Amino acid sequence: MSAVQQRGSLTQIELAGVTGLSPATVSNIVKELTSAGVLHTSPSTRSGRRALQVTLARNLGLVAGVHFGTRSLRVALADASMQVLADQRMPLAPDHRADTGLRRAALLVAEMVESLDARPEELLAVGVGVPAPVDVRSGRIATVGMLRGWDGVAVTDVLAEELGTPVTVDNDANLGALAETRFGAAAGHDAVAYLRVSHGVGGGLVLGGRLVHGRAGVAGEIGHVTIDENGPICRCGNRGCLETFVGAPVLLGMLASSHGHLTLRDVIARAQEGDAGCRRVLFDAGQHLGVAAANLCNLVDPEIVVVGGQLAEAGEILLGPMRTVVEQRTVPSTAGPVEVVASRLGAAAEVRGALAVALDTAGVSGSLGVTV
Repeated sequence: MSAVQQRGSLTQIELAGVTGLSPATVSNIVKELTSAGVLHTSPSTRSGRRALQVTLARNLGLVAGVHFGTRSLRVALADASMQVLADQRMPLAPDHRADTGLRRAALLVAEMVESLDARPEELLAVGVGVPAPVDVRSGRIATVGMLRGWDGVAVTDVLAEELGTPVTVDNDANLGALAETRFGAAAGHDAVAYLRVSHGVGGGLVLGGRLVHGRAGVAGEIGHVTIDENGPICRCGNRGCLETFVGAPVLLGMLASSHGHLTLRDVIARAQEGDAGCRRVLFDAGQHLGVAAANLCNLVDPEIVVVGGQLAEAGEILLGPMRTVVEQRTVPSTAGPVEVVASRLGAAAEVRGALAVALDTAGVSGSLGVTV
């Protein structure tokens, strides 16, 4: 059940490989759980051969994933097999307050559940990602001043009271790291570093297949690694943080005098069309990211570095110089340089991670009393 729950869908042969059970044992267990309405099977083909695809039964309930961006809110609903059934976004005002954002999220989740003709009690759990460090034990933002209007807010308590269901909250980059490890570019890797580069810069670490939170949820905050001790003042209060060199407001500010008002999407599009100024800004950003990523690699030695967020859409214009710097500045290894790749899940990574932790929180197999 845990293997199917984490991967969403896999064949019986793949299930045998993941669990270490024999194919015959897996076949018997799948038959029993399918008869009990816990699993669902469907015929498929793999490498030209017929196979039986295994997922969780859809009647087990729903989970919701909520991602608060700096200026937007995204909510997705999925069934127990991680199939997304509904996905909506709405804009948020800059520096929106927590009470406003959480109320909108609760209303949107309730409306989406109703739109699927589901009952409120079918919502098993909610996962939430926010762009700030989170103490996952208390469900509170772990720092002061990093996310205006959210200081001291117990996100889990507020949403749980609004929706009447368990809520788990984490840093959005952590959720992106989890999603890329389970379903995306880092699938099959146990040691993963994930960088989310968009309006700000965040990071998440997965070691031994598990998210690393640290003492109070600040582990992996690569956006606030110092790359120039005499650099600009950062919103965290320190000088020369990575975010002050590669965050969207900084990149757009560099181009304001020569290019006028642009969005980050405009910069990426123009760079891909050959605009020299836009390409230069993204090249420099890639080098700065490489310096910080190399320091991280020398500390935790990940198997792969995945870059997500809107800036990752620049592709090799950003990743090329980043990869070069990482190779130059990391300790040489017989394993070769650390792999640096773009997110496979793109803009959906964080909300997919939120869905994954919601499903973990729901404990579908445990709630059914299933013994395998």
